[in-house]
Amino acid sequence: MSEVKSLRVKLFADGADLAGMKEMAANPLIKGFTTNPTLMRKAGIADYKAFALEVLQAIPDRPVSFEVFADEFGEMEAQALEIAGWGKNVNVKIPVMNTRGEFSGALIERLSRAGVHLNVTAVMTVEQVRRVTERLAAGTPAIISVFAGRIADTGRDPLPLMADAVRVMKAKPRSELIWASPRELLNIFQADSIGCHIITATNDILKKLSLVGKDLDKYSLETVEMFYKDAAAAGYFVATRAAA
Repeated sequence: MSEVKSLRVKLFADGADLAGMKEMAANPLIKGFTTNPTLMRKAGIADYKAFALEVLQAIPDRPVSFEVFADEFGEMEAQALEIAGWGKNVNVKIPVMNTRGEFSGALIERLSRAGVHLNVTAVMTVEQVRRVTERLAAGTPAIISVFAGRIADTGRDPLPLMADAVRVMKAKPRSELIWASPRELLNIFQADSIGCHIITATNDILKKLSLVGKDLDKYSLETVEMFYKDAAAAGYFVATRAAA
């Protein structure tokens, strides 16, 4: 765990299960939280605001991102201002575009200039990072979430893209890059290696932090023991001449 404590990248927990969020909030290594409407729907959240206020009451000391869910920019703006008022530690997630593919730049600029702490989400190209960065107010903290895991799902290596994004965002020193949708714990160390500011991961991935630095011979033995115990518990049997 000493390797984990030496990481410069900040660890955020990604999810919408209140019990799981509270569990992660008890871990001092977790520096913030992200959510999205898809995760909320999977968790069975019916009342968006009530859930958000409950989360903010449980986690008042670290940033939490909540997303707008409108598709028209005017309605997005109204929702963003409402969500921003729920707590001082709220980052409002704005998609980089709407469902018609229209860039959210003008809205990002208005909200950032108004002092709203944004998390611009669903970003997947360096050009998108550049366009968003240009729209951010220099004095307002902001986050840009690049979905490195989804980029990797297309067969592309996200590491060079993320490194480029870090360089582009230096134009706005109060902005931070999130490595979003990681697929494995290794991504945390990859994000750290390029100076990415934040990585947000599900609880399943974050719970693997205890494995960092584990002796591989010991891990190999534990894996063999697991297979053996599960086969015995299932009662699997293969007839052999020796058994006969």
